[in-house]
Amino acid sequence: MKLKVLGSSSAGNCYLIEAAKDDKLILDAGINFREVQKELKFDFRGIQGVLITHEHMDHLKYAPNFALNGINVYSSAGTFAKLDLKGHRFRVIKALEQFSIGNFTVLPFDTEHDAEEPLGFLIQYKPTGEKLLYATDTYYIKYRFKGLNYILIECNYNFDIAKLNAEDGTINKTRYSRLLESHMSLNNLLKFLHANDLSNTKNIVLCHLSDTNSNEEEMKNAVYEATMVPTTIAIPGLNLDMKLYPF
Repeated sequence: MKLKVLGSSSAGNCYLIEAAKDDKLILDAGINFREVQKELKFDFRGIQGVLITHEHMDHLKYAPNFALNGINVYSSAGTFAKLDLKGHRFRVIKALEQFSIGNFTVLPFDTEHDAEEPLGFLIQYKPTGEKLLYATDTYYIKYRFKGLNYILIECNYNFDIAKLNAEDGTINKTRYSRLLESHMSLNNLLKFLHANDLSNTKNIVLCHLSDTNSNEEEMKNAVYEATMVPTTIAIPGLNLDMKLYPF
């Protein structure tokens, strides 16, 4: 698989997963659609669908643009209802109910965020069996996974940095409380990784880092030291060849 980061912040999130020329998925649709068009050279062939995690604008704002261009958008009923998105291109999916999009098998799972019905996704590419986990905007993941090859996951903030920012007024108390209750901290991420089977994991990509409450190098180093799995920060423009096959 290949991963291209189109956006990964509160300003907008969007990722392209490419398993083969005609087997591509878009994960979230929160950056300007014109930018996506440019990145794809105005060629949407091979894009099998768009998976949306939740209704916040930095993840869903441009989903209707994909639908208008003939691409199916998949998310929960709660997400679509929140913004009154209707039509045959908006496909309702449910947590823990597996479905297929072309050569991809997708298992949605519920996450913990201040949204109506947020989801994460376990994605498997049928021809090779490769598994990718995508989870963002969740302070905790209650599920455990086996055989993960690639992990694209939120590492939004460092608790110590956020606490200091709250104490000195860099962020207000409301924002601080929301941060703790809706986003993944470095500590919680390390606990999640420790609880999962990483024996086949080749890449961990950290996404949706806070501009104010994170430290890229510290987070990357901490995850690598805890897992010994190559770890990368998702920055716009990143093209990562997540090689698993051939061995």
